[in-house]
Amino acid sequence: MARAMVLWLWTFIMLVAMVNGADQKDNIGVNWGNIASHPLPPSNVVGMLKDNGLNKVKLFDADSSTLNALAGTGIEVMVAIPNDMLSRMNKYKHAKEWVKKNVTKHLYDGGVNIRYVAVGNEPLLTSYNDSFKQTTFPALQNIMKALEESGHGDIKASVPLNADVYESSSTMPSSGDFRGDVKDLMLDIVGFLKEKGAPFIVNIYPFLSLYQNPNFPEDFAFFDGGAKTINDNSHTYSNVFDANFDTLVSALKKNGYGDLKIVVGEIGWPTDGHIKATTKLAKKFYDGLLKKLASNKGTPMRPGPMEAYLFGLLDENMKSIDPGDFERHWGIFRYDGQPKFPMDLNGKGNDKMPIGAKGVQYMESKWCVFNTDAKNQDKIVGSVEYACSRSDCTSLGYGSSCNDLDANGNISYAFNMYFQMNDQSVEACQFDGLATITSTNASQQGCLFPIEVVSAAIRISMVPTEAVLLVFTLMLFLLL
Repeated sequence: MARAMVLWLWTFIMLVAMVNGADQKDNIGVNWGNIASHPLPPSNVVGMLKDNGLNKVKLFDADSSTLNALAGTGIEVMVAIPNDMLSRMNKYKHAKEWVKKNVTKHLYDGGVNIRYVAVGNEPLLTSYNDSFKQTTFPALQNIMKALEESGHGDIKASVPLNADVYESSSTMPSSGDFRGDVKDLMLDIVGFLKEKGAPFIVNIYPFLSLYQNPNFPEDFAFFDGGAKTINDNSHTYSNVFDANFDTLVSALKKNGYGDLKIVVGEIGWPTDGHIKATTKLAKKFYDGLLKKLASNKGTPMRPGPMEAYLFGLLDENMKSIDPGDFERHWGIFRYDGQPKFPMDLNGKGNDKMPIGAKGVQYMESKWCVFNTDAKNQDKIVGSVEYACSRSDCTSLGYGSSCNDLDANGNISYAFNMYFQMNDQSVEACQFDGLATITSTNASQQGCLFPIEVVSAAIRISMVPTEAVLLVFTLMLFLLL
């Protein structure tokens, strides 16, 4: 009897150890966008995903080179249909063609592990003024039908939606309901998702609560306590994420879909472009979020494990800055795949720097800077405005990483960004004689003057002339 008890105790201890040692990243994915002048080659990015044990990725298109790089990795993939293609998907034959080309093509043995199809991206945003209101649901229906008829019904189609599709009549999550002008459409969508076993995908951004409202309590944007709590019946809220998420839960319950699965499609914190967008605050946010996800406690109204995709993987220097300069700085990693701050994706507090992209090829070590000896200094303002309007100067803003540069530094930063984003062309460092190219690193403490990476397009252009001529000769020989 004693021996059996010892054996049982030993087995129990081993099980506990196994559970405690389990990888908590199974419920965490990342958003991989590539709106950048020089995106990292997909092979570099996929290597980075694998090195960091990231097993889920959400894309914003279905680019074949990206999907080919993901083939054979086992990484779960969400492919996407951009908003400007939704109207085309309203015809079933086009939806069928899209599924064949962007899903079926990649599902061979050892191919891509496609799990979801994202139909649009926040198509019902109020700022879109109903541009996609009539086309979103038919596109969703047609894509799901095409998936099922092609034998891929286990891949679910859904619509990633911004949290603005629901609202509360008070500050209490329990008063949540769908936004009045889209409520009928939302009921059609959630009813269809329920019928097909697909999740509701929602994007929640605590940073935007802080950014959009100067009176918003900063501590309420984070997960580490210290904020004044909200008491809603028997539920207590200490952070805006839980309150926002449960407003959606209330909206679903109120309309008869209380058990519909919810996936957080985007959540993160930017690191530049605003006084509250810093690596320090981003680390604070992610530490709390990852700890929360690892605990599997969920929210007051929806306890249990949660699936969430961090936004985002890499900085994107060509994203629209209409919402704010921070839009180009959401990445956990810099534009070149190098990490910004230590973190523990398992949510256990064992922080270390994530593994950066390997084998990254950079352009030459040269910078375009202000020529202080130039004569025509009256053209400086116009030249800087030109450079910034055609590159990325978002790090120069108030509270941003390069805010402390002097006047000459600001000019050099603008010139260099234009120079780098234009492939270090000599012509891109003219500015009426105001600029000059140097091999001395122009970066200053706390302010990186980046050198761009060699993207796939540039790699092709860098193929030696002799090799190009050889290929051309061989093709000509074959034709003859």
